[in-house]
Amino acid sequence: MTDFKQRIFSGVQPSGNLTLGNYLGAIRNWVTLQKSYESIFCVVDLHAITVWQDPAILRDATREVAAGMIASGIDPKECIIFNQSQVPGHAELAWIFNCVARMGWLNRMTQFKEKAGKNRERASVGLYVYPDLMAADILLYKATHVPVGEDQKQHLELTRDIAQKFNSDYGTDFFPITEPLILGEATRVMSLRDGNAKMSKSDPSENSRINLTDDRDTIARKIRKAKTDSDPIASTVEGLEGRPEAKNLINIFAALSDRRAGDICAEYGGQGFAVFKRDLAELSVSILGPITEEMQRLCEEKTYIDQILKEGSEKARAISAPILKDVHNIVGFLQS
Repeated sequence: MTDFKQRIFSGVQPSGNLTLGNYLGAIRNWVTLQKSYESIFCVVDLHAITVWQDPAILRDATREVAAGMIASGIDPKECIIFNQSQVPGHAELAWIFNCVARMGWLNRMTQFKEKAGKNRERASVGLYVYPDLMAADILLYKATHVPVGEDQKQHLELTRDIAQKFNSDYGTDFFPITEPLILGEATRVMSLRDGNAKMSKSDPSENSRINLTDDRDTIARKIRKAKTDSDPIASTVEGLEGRPEAKNLINIFAALSDRRAGDICAEYGGQGFAVFKRDLAELSVSILGPITEEMQRLCEEKTYIDQILKEGSEKARAISAPILKDVHNIVGFLQS
């Protein structure tokens, strides 16, 4: 088996504001991982247009996501930050993978069913096949590891299936079988208004999420207003079962403080939520406040952000172009 360079790839869609869920579930982990892996981080604007986007808003949102990455501690001098559409190889390899993946595999993708809902016949073809594009994102760089949340494990399994089938079809070990990296206490952050729903940029209620564009007062207010129940805080993690809102806030506290959920339960167990929420609000503001302020500053520096993305895309193309050329050769495309 080929020895592959330890490399990670991950991305965030530029659709709506970045949230606490994006930060805890992805971006904060990337800051740590960039020290141990060759790291490629992408603003996945091709994925964003699987549903219609206002072009001007999409451009601004792309810059905002890049600014959020940098403000959170991702260093463009140490890793690659770029937007997906500047590297045509993503779309090109996705087409090849459309011809490798099987319809039955895509029919099992639960996120398509959730996003398309009752309007499946009116959903874009892109929304249906975007797991193949996700596989292309990863394998275009022969990424060996991908940091994922629980809700993305199915898509990574598809990536592994595509890599294995491509390798088998062409009698090669060209693509790595990418491994997941699941990190931290709050890999899946839930809504502040409904502990059974994932924190989402698209939720109509602003109080359901903390945006990375929120100021300090807004962050504190949203934490204080977060839904809880009337029972005291459980003293153990097991005591949080059946209490989704309480469990979510405990997990957020644990993740932000780099502690275990059980330690938070032990500290606040038996108490009501008033003191806990006060402490969580203070902790959230102390960590997120500087990030949101730096992010807002960077968003005003459009030329700087555009240059970072341009340089990142050039680095990404330098890695991906020879890989894609090898794919062409393996598949049998005539090359001049």
